[in-house]
Amino acid sequence: MAEFPFLEVNEAIRLYGGEDLNACMQCGLCASVCPWREVESPFFARQMIRMGQLGLEGYESDEVLFGCTTCDKCVINCPREVDIIGIMRAMRSMVSEAGIRPETLKAASGSCHANGNPWSGKREDRLAWAKDLDVPKYGPDTEYLLFVCCTSCYDQRSQNIARSLVKLLDAAGVSYGIIGPEESCCGESMRKSGDEELFQKLAQSNIALFEREGVKKIITTSPHCLKTFVSEYPELGGNYEVVHSSQLLAHLVGEGKLKLQGKDGRKVAFHDPCYLGRHSNVFSEPRELLDAAGAEVVPMAREEKFSLCCGGGGGRVWMETPQEQRFSVLRVQEAAQAGAEVLATSCPYCISLLEDSRKTEGLEDSLEVLEVSELLARDLA
Repeated sequence: MAEFPFLEVNEAIRLYGGEDLNACMQCGLCASVCPWREVESPFFARQMIRMGQLGLEGYESDEVLFGCTTCDKCVINCPREVDIIGIMRAMRSMVSEAGIRPETLKAASGSCHANGNPWSGKREDRLAWAKDLDVPKYGPDTEYLLFVCCTSCYDQRSQNIARSLVKLLDAAGVSYGIIGPEESCCGESMRKSGDEELFQKLAQSNIALFEREGVKKIITTSPHCLKTFVSEYPELGGNYEVVHSSQLLAHLVGEGKLKLQGKDGRKVAFHDPCYLGRHSNVFSEPRELLDAAGAEVVPMAREEKFSLCCGGGGGRVWMETPQEQRFSVLRVQEAAQAGAEVLATSCPYCISLLEDSRKTEGLEDSLEVLEVSELLARDLA
């Protein structure tokens, strides 16, 4: 840490988007609910903000500056409603411009620049998940664009989420379609991890594509895409009616258009994804769907707005986290303690991290991890 403060750093952080920096009164309520307090970690939101206020150095390491998962728990607990995530994003943007960025995030950003996705997949392979499925193309008479998250386009485990959702939409007679390889990552994680220039590039590319195709309504498979399309694309001229798949499916079940057998019968715990729950205030719909499928929903210790982050937000899904620091380990343990046979969720990032932790914790035979669409597809009438 520098002995002498550089007060111009304070001004720079605010210019980069951290306008609320000096509104923080250092009460510490952010740190008290931060998921990093569940494990040993050098990341402390209050300390980082104070260093920024004073213009001090020392927060630039991967473990500190890029520790925040943007889970939003600190924000909803802040008495002054300080935009803590905006401050973190601004601080990351400052150092990212100077080339200080975790190597794995550099790789993800490079892939987005080159291929339109962060998973190093070829752009022409974006529809690999739809192989052998008769997925309609988006056209002038199509009601919804189905925007499949990059993770579900390229990650083999996650591809089944998109495939399951297609089966459900077809069964309910929904008018939907996909555009194809021209689609790019929504850019949410790139922006939250500090690569603002790349976010602008990706967002403007998608907005131009959606305008050309006449897109008005969007179904997302990822809560991160949902939040980005709803809250961040409008500032760039992209205005759409956006729903997460769980919201639409709950509506279809309620209207009787999606018919389920209701025979699942297993004990299912639901993990609220940060970007679906705290960020987007969607809590009831996934649980309604589990009820409709005949599952016995069992509560976990932390749910809804108090849900424990999986650890994948803010770009951390591409960063290596030591086993003893993984929030997803704590989460699968909570599900097992609740007596759940299935841990369900509604986010591709959560699926990826919870699946890994299920295996490392030796729970493969006793706990299944499923996205809600996967569970419903098995229960179709």
